[in-house]
Amino acid sequence: MELNDPTTSIVGVGEKLALILRRLGIVSVQDVLLNFPRAYNDYSQVVKISELEPGSVTIRAKVESVTGRYARRGLHITEAVLVDDTDKVKAVWFNQPYLAKTLPKGTELFFSGKFDLAHSTLSLQNPVWEKVSEFTSSTARIVPIYRETKDISSRQIRKVIQACLPAITSLKDILPNKYKGINRGQAIRQLHFPDSQKSLRQAQEYLGYEELFILITANQLARIEYDSFVAPEITFDEVLTKKFIANLPFKLTDAQRAVTWQIIQDIQNKRPSNRLVQGDVGSGKTIVATIAALQVANTKIQTAIIAPTEILARQHAESISKMLKPFNVEVALLIGGAKNKFKQTTLDAISDGVAQIVIGTHALLEPGVEFKSLGLVIIDEQHRFGVKQREKLQQKSDKFPHLLSLSATPIPRSLALTVYGDLDVSVINELPKGRKTIKTQIIRQAARDKVYAQIDEQIQEGRQVYVICPLVEESDKLGLKSVTTEYERLQKSVFKKRKIGLLHGRLKPLEKEAIMTDFAKGKLDILICTTVVEVGVDVPNATIILIEGAERFGLAQLHQLRGRVGRGEYQSYCYLAPSSDQFIGKRLRAVASTHDGFKLAELDLELRGPGALYGLRQHGQLDLRFAELGNTKLIAEVQTAVHKFLDSDDPSLYPELMKRIMSARSVTQLN
Repeated sequence: MELNDPTTSIVGVGEKLALILRRLGIVSVQDVLLNFPRAYNDYSQVVKISELEPGSVTIRAKVESVTGRYARRGLHITEAVLVDDTDKVKAVWFNQPYLAKTLPKGTELFFSGKFDLAHSTLSLQNPVWEKVSEFTSSTARIVPIYRETKDISSRQIRKVIQACLPAITSLKDILPNKYKGINRGQAIRQLHFPDSQKSLRQAQEYLGYEELFILITANQLARIEYDSFVAPEITFDEVLTKKFIANLPFKLTDAQRAVTWQIIQDIQNKRPSNRLVQGDVGSGKTIVATIAALQVANTKIQTAIIAPTEILARQHAESISKMLKPFNVEVALLIGGAKNKFKQTTLDAISDGVAQIVIGTHALLEPGVEFKSLGLVIIDEQHRFGVKQREKLQQKSDKFPHLLSLSATPIPRSLALTVYGDLDVSVINELPKGRKTIKTQIIRQAARDKVYAQIDEQIQEGRQVYVICPLVEESDKLGLKSVTTEYERLQKSVFKKRKIGLLHGRLKPLEKEAIMTDFAKGKLDILICTTVVEVGVDVPNATIILIEGAERFGLAQLHQLRGRVGRGEYQSYCYLAPSSDQFIGKRLRAVASTHDGFKLAELDLELRGPGALYGLRQHGQLDLRFAELGNTKLIAEVQTAVHKFLDSDDPSLYPELMKRIMSARSVTQLN
């Protein structure tokens, strides 16, 4: 049996079963072996009937008698009396009438299942059974549970995997050196049919090490690739920088000063920098980026600032233009949909080098946008900006640009070392002086009227309010509020005397911009919206954010949404309103109890995984099935091994490893 053989070559797999397996993405022997369990039932401890206690159990017994009968509404019940040398026990199966004929009497069998109370009697509920033999797949062991589909169960999948075990020796190691003294084939065999909990943990750790090795090697190779490019050297003008800082209406925090110096040191080098600046909403990341852009403009080189939305691009253009006006720096805004004549004038200013700082969306990457001399690219809220995208910009210039990414989503240290290992990471961990802590509270259904009353009081005092809903339109299945129905309800009843706006992603760009502009100018009291306001919108007068269906959002996302308020001098409030009181749990209490974005990000990583948390799945599956990103000790161990490997070996000599590395880079570097 070869790894590439089709599933029809496996004993017991015909055309019909092969089609069912195909629905699970399994078409070859190798696919069968790499279809890993999603969970396990531990039936490894075989006990005597007299020792049975409620829970998951395994016994070794014979069938003394078996009967079948139909109960109410066609429900079929099969009952058997099982016996060993210590006692008897009843076993019950539902809707399996064939068992009355197939359960062999007088033969020793293993029975594994739940021993539980039913109709005032303790019995084995729907146990699986197998004949006592040297190798069992569903009883008397740690039993793997697989992802299932229609017409196939985990038990059938286990039989198919068991038939493929002889081919497992053909699975070649991916790692250049052995880890834990076992090879890949041994680890995968233990994953499917573990001999013990210890051997299962060892197999999982081996495969987790393998995943981390691939991911960290991919990032280190990206760093090596960056070293092969040449970026423009940006001259640091200390006098100009001090003059700019002195001209600001506030003092920089110590964290802003430290991060600014890191960036300035980066861009003075020929090696293209690749730095991620993290900081909570309102921590002053834009100021830091503007100081860098000023250095670039002073060197007669251009900067491109890419924002995720047109609203944010316009906001950046307005604030940066205002800050740089005394320094005669030309700032251009390039937005799609602008009138041709105006747009062409902007394009000419970019290509001629007149526009020193160009702000826009990802439209800046499109053909037709030509820079005279691009030296720095600043990306707001997209730290996964890849080499290929940078090359698009490089083609518009004569050198490879420096890259600075800004993010209000805190990234845990473990993720920064692995998924984002190709970036240098800086943290602005201070808020400007005078900012008040946002008071966060979970709202039970009975307290909703009190919140509405406070909202009305805040509006009466001249403040503004966000109401966030998870959906654009109502969903009966999910039972969640939508912006459209909530807009209609609040407008007609609770806040009928207030000016309310509606904002969501399905509106046209100009509509969204007009609504957001009205809210920013104070023409609207309440803005009912989806998470379209999650990134970057700055309205210092907004003091309350009410998040409906709060249990539907990730912790990092809730933290970011909370940052929409508390941006001015007034006390601000964040209310988390789950769709039902039953959804008040650990996650929401964590948001209410801490304003530490990194703590919340660590918890979010633990609960949701890196793909869901950082949007990596939109670029390809970040398939970390076994790596525990909270295990910083293992991550450090892998980092050391990777550095040693790259210093002393040639990765191209390991084709399977390189194949996996390139796959990882397609996700993490967006190649």
